[in-house]
Amino acid sequence: MSKEVCEITHVHEEAVIKVQQQMPDLSGVAKFLKALSDETRLKIAYALTVKAELCVCDVASIIGSSVATASHHLRYLKDNNLAKSYRKGKQVYYSLADEHVYQIVTIAYEHVKEGIVNDSDTN
Repeated sequence: MSKEVCEITHVHEEAVIKVQQQMPDLSGVAKFLKALSDETRLKIAYALTVKAELCVCDVASIIGSSVATASHHLRYLKDNNLAKSYRKGKQVYYSLADEHVYQIVTIAYEHVKEGIVNDSDTN
């Protein structure tokens, strides 16, 4: 069984410096991905890729939860800029915040569905 670690310690300083100089603050990205890391919130986001706009009651029915639970998750998505909402009479409707969220959710699903994750990937 081969270990997936370097057998010697040799830092490629030029590569390290180049990456360090170009490394942005990724805390916002981590927060964004954390919001999608919950399976229920991810189901909601995916549902909003299928039907662009859903009311809180519809979401609750889709995920098999109470309206309060669905509302909590939708508010979390909205607070983290993954969803937006508007009121229509006595109902509140949600949609994905923008095309980027749609793409990330659908690409992630396709990635897993196609089994792209490969332990021998050397990138």
